[in-house]
Amino acid sequence: MGKKRITIVGEETKKKESKKSLKEEKGVRVPGLKGGERVVAVSAEPTPEEPSVAKTMEGKEAEAQKKIKPPKARGKNYQAARAKIDPTKLYPLTEAIQLLKQTSYSRFDGKAELHLKVVRKGIEAKTELPFLQAKEKKIVIVDDKVIKQIETGKIDFDILLSSPEMMPKLIKFAKILGPKGLMPSPKNGTLVAKPEQAIKSFQKASFDIRTEKGAPLIHLVFGSVKQPEKELLANLETIIKAISAKNIQKAVIKATMGPAIKIAIDN
Repeated sequence: MGKKRITIVGEETKKKESKKSLKEEKGVRVPGLKGGERVVAVSAEPTPEEPSVAKTMEGKEAEAQKKIKPPKARGKNYQAARAKIDPTKLYPLTEAIQLLKQTSYSRFDGKAELHLKVVRKGIEAKTELPFLQAKEKKIVIVDDKVIKQIETGKIDFDILLSSPEMMPKLIKFAKILGPKGLMPSPKNGTLVAKPEQAIKSFQKASFDIRTEKGAPLIHLVFGSVKQPEKELLANLETIIKAISAKNIQKAVIKATMGPAIKIAIDN
């Protein structure tokens, strides 16, 4: 603590004080002082180890200012693409797709993205897009050979199908397959009585739709910018139908490198 300074005011000094000063001061009686004498001011000067409150607050404010990031600067290409879009307008699907292709400024084949705000969390749907350019998936049926490969840590498949008879042998690998989404389950159709017949259904370009875990939002890729407009339109209409237009509150489409375009959803 810093050194304290004590001011002693006698009876004569007290008489000279104005009434206002007397109201503002609060004296504290101290044993050993003469009658009428009182302590009217006690102050402590901060030491180097005790910075003032004002300085502490200034330091906190400075730290807070450092954490605030400046707004992201947009390049000329983005600004030029953004100028082609009316941000207050809801575009019909056909017109919106035309704008998506016109406002994409990437040098590579960008993706056509769909971003939705829906009425609630937990909305799920599964459909097949007519023009989905998906990579081929390696589908494997569980047998003794596959189990030995899993034991050695070799997992070179995208989908694992199993019959109920083989499941007891897979249980011990649940901690390995589960986090990867590869554990056979009746819920996703990978645990079936006749897995050989189920392969054909998984070879189709199925498309899973679901909201984010903690928010009523859906983010999807429904094609590539270089695809014909008719194909993109067919894919987009298929997704909207699967979700149901009545469940969609807001919707925008955009290229991977391009501005957002608000679209009109007809109920």
